Amino acid sequence: MPQQIAPLTDTERWVVQQAVNERYGRDVEVQNVDTEIRLHIDDRELTLCPGFYWNEHGCHFVLSKTGDSRYRSMFFYRIRDRFATGREEYDDIGDCVTILLKMQADEEARRLAEGEASGNS
Repeated sequence: MPQQIAPLTDTERWVVQQAVNERYGRDVEVQNVDTEIRLHIDDRELTLCPGFYWNEHGCHFVLSKTGDSRYRSMFFYRIRDRFATGREEYDDIGDCVTILLKMQADEEARRLAEGEASGNS
């Protein structure tokens, strides 16, 4: 029987919303979503997990709650162009969203630099 994950709280939403708004310097719409995740690598079944989704600068972000004080996140530009933070799970939603946003900012800067370098040749 699939594990039941508690809904995201108002406090969790506030932490994510504040971090996202601070990153972009304005209000960004963060949507409540349901995600399906294999909680363990050997799970055959997917577990329905509550999460947040937002889209900014052509990038899509998903942050999922996978248990009590357990979170996962990723960002992607296209379905085959996905990025994770390098950590499977976080026990603090603030760390999870902050590291996700930092890694995406680094990737965005890298893409801009490569675009400028290729545009100068």
